[in-house]
Amino acid sequence: MSNMFAHSADEPANAPPELKQPPQGFSKPNYSITPNKTPQHVLSFLVGFALGFVVLFVYYKIVMLSIVGGAVFGVVYILVNGQNAIRKRRNKLRLQFRDMLEALSVAMRAGNPPAIALQSAREDLLLLYDENTDIIIELDIIIALFRNAVPLSVSFHDFAQRSGLEDIESFASIYQTIEGKSSRADEIVRQTQSIISDKMEIEMEIETLMTSAKNEMNIMTLMPLVILLILGYVGAGFMGTIYTTIGGRIAASVGLIIFVISVSLGRKISSVKL
Repeated sequence: MSNMFAHSADEPANAPPELKQPPQGFSKPNYSITPNKTPQHVLSFLVGFALGFVVLFVYYKIVMLSIVGGAVFGVVYILVNGQNAIRKRRNKLRLQFRDMLEALSVAMRAGNPPAIALQSAREDLLLLYDENTDIIIELDIIIALFRNAVPLSVSFHDFAQRSGLEDIESFASIYQTIEGKSSRADEIVRQTQSIISDKMEIEMEIETLMTSAKNEMNIMTLMPLVILLILGYVGAGFMGTIYTTIGGRIAASVGLIIFVISVSLGRKISSVKL
């Protein structure tokens, strides 16, 4: 099998050859495109429109401005929600990849070569995931390409590039180095799986610790809107100058800009990246 994985003399050792197209019946998932479909886009637009309309109406009390601004924010929210869907899909794929490495390590410790171990790992993963899950699809592609004389390292490299996940890229680089050369492949796979698991556990602990802070941030985000609503409708004209004078409009615009910046910074600070 090591001869199958050998690079040609004219090919750099660290540059995997171009990946062949998957066999007929397989299509490679694109993790840079949102998995959201039309119903999700429509729902995102409606939610974004409602949020934009409420915020602009609270600050300006101009219906047409609120409608136009709500429509613009609805379109923006489609893009934002699409990026969130991509991130959630990649997070799920990362968890599935960790489970795949664990199953692969067990199969390799039993003495199976990598290709047979991948098939065994796929069967084990079917106990956890259905056949339409990303990791199962990826394994089907990798196994099918191997049967068409494509080295596993090339398939792993392509998978890593498409996923955009650092953990998979690291594994692909390590596997490319050891493929057909190391008798400790099972140990290396197990260590990679252990590192990914440790990182996930740390992230979950940080996420748990930050849950209360995020809730407080969400409450503080809503407070300016609540205060403006109360003063606008209960203050007996106390807020009238804001909605009727040029100085008031300018003050409202400055307040809106500060509100948007505060929300953006709060979201960025509360995001966890390791």
